[in-house]
Amino acid sequence: MASKGGYLGNSNLKPEGVQIDFTEEQVKEYIKCAKDPVYFIKKYIKVVSLDKGLIPFELYDYQENIVDKIHNNRFVIAKLPRQSGKSTTIVAYILHYILFNQSMNVAILANKQSTSREILYRLKLAYEYLPLWLQQGIVEWNKGSIELENGSKIIASSTSASAIRGGSFNMIFLDEFAHVPQNIAEEFFSSVYPTITSGQTTKVLMVSTPNGLNMFYTYWVGATRPKDDPMRNEYVPIDVHWSQVPLYPGGPLRGNEWKEETIRNTSEQQFQSEFECDFVGSSNTLIASYKLKQLFSKKPLKQTPDGLRVYEEPQEDHTYFITVDVARGQGKDYSAFTVIDTSEIPYKIAATYYNNIVPPMLFPTTINTVCKNYNDAWILVEINDIGGQVADILHSDMENEFILSVNSKGRSGQVLSGGFAGQGKTALGVKTTVPIKRIGCSVLKSLIEEDKIIIQDENIIQELTSFISKRNTYEADDGHNDDLVMTLVLFSWASRQEYFKELTGTDIRRGIYQKKIEEMENSYVPFGFISDGLIHTESEWDGKDRWFGEETR
Repeated sequence: MASKGGYLGNSNLKPEGVQIDFTEEQVKEYIKCAKDPVYFIKKYIKVVSLDKGLIPFELYDYQENIVDKIHNNRFVIAKLPRQSGKSTTIVAYILHYILFNQSMNVAILANKQSTSREILYRLKLAYEYLPLWLQQGIVEWNKGSIELENGSKIIASSTSASAIRGGSFNMIFLDEFAHVPQNIAEEFFSSVYPTITSGQTTKVLMVSTPNGLNMFYTYWVGATRPKDDPMRNEYVPIDVHWSQVPLYPGGPLRGNEWKEETIRNTSEQQFQSEFECDFVGSSNTLIASYKLKQLFSKKPLKQTPDGLRVYEEPQEDHTYFITVDVARGQGKDYSAFTVIDTSEIPYKIAATYYNNIVPPMLFPTTINTVCKNYNDAWILVEINDIGGQVADILHSDMENEFILSVNSKGRSGQVLSGGFAGQGKTALGVKTTVPIKRIGCSVLKSLIEEDKIIIQDENIIQELTSFISKRNTYEADDGHNDDLVMTLVLFSWASRQEYFKELTGTDIRRGIYQKKIEEMENSYVPFGFISDGLIHTESEWDGKDRWFGEETR
């Protein structure tokens, strides 16, 4: 309830229903502030400085640019270094937005709820130090939300699919979006995108320091593509360099001395990520970060609601290979497969499938249909868990003759074959063992880094950026998935098998190292013969890297 001393006894807050008698000068100021957010922020917003306490917010040039971009555009993505005042700048604009517009709903979302509430706290603090004649009456003033008498509201929450589901928002501020786990980020956008697009003036502000090549990176790349590029998105990019930021409010700009000191106190890699805003992948990703940054997704030719993406239509006389990873369809891991054109090197991703709710009993139907469409593609199924059921349904119920088997050779490991299950130690599909995964990861690394496979699927690229070294193997980082990557690991293992060469007519060892092999072979071509006066018999090779034979005169 309102009281004479202010809202709930806080004299710095105007209660709901309190009338203000504006002076002529205040009316002019109000109109000027409403039209120009930069003017409003510079003159009326106060912030807390670590050294000086409460001080006026003096916007720097790059901060004015941020405010202008947000004010004049619906979609903005900002790649900003640490300690650049990004949150304070955006808080100041949001405050202007809710004060001078009627019935604006704003969501402040961060990777942690505590972070979003800290941002809201800063906004509330700045609000308290506004003149009462600039304030709107307070209807609600809580830790996680506020409501003003002009109908504007703000909520602060974590970035999750359920955070704003069912609501209608005029502005969504995503703070440190690069630090939201990939699976949560994907689920969030799939659930809130209808909310975002429901209005003609809705604003989305995505702000972060880089944290690998994840969804934030994908949006950033889309925003910075050429204007005529069909993969360019609607976001307006903002990029700030650390050298544009002052050492302290009112102080000189950061320079090389500050940079060297920061690196000494942290690390070169940390400085590159947090201050240079370099989109480096995790330091221990399977694929080198320089190569990850070169991978660009392509818009599918076709896309079905259940997760099939087609990038290349089937071509006559081409050979295709499908590798399958099976999940339980319970909304966690994904059932996935990739269709790869193996007719020539570099291989091409022709299609992918990615679905975390498809039941294992229905999954074979999709696999079988795609197999037939792609010239009866060869199929290799991972059978560690329930994949064996999928392989059996394909073979027995659907009578698919193109599902591959694997022979177990004891210490020699598993060998790809065209044999039938039930003969000796032959089974439909392959079990992912430590040796198979090690070989598959090694070959996949070579395939991608040597440009011997064309990756054009967004989901694969995102999984690769979080496929890291953990516990003496490679797997998805926490909060991420690696199901599509594992289909490529299996394919990479298979590509080294002799039977694969028979099926596809390609030798990946030569494909990757053809140039080096030719150079080595040419280097051993004799330059000529010198007669030593001896008569030589025909020599033989004993397999131990030495020549032997009898000599006679």
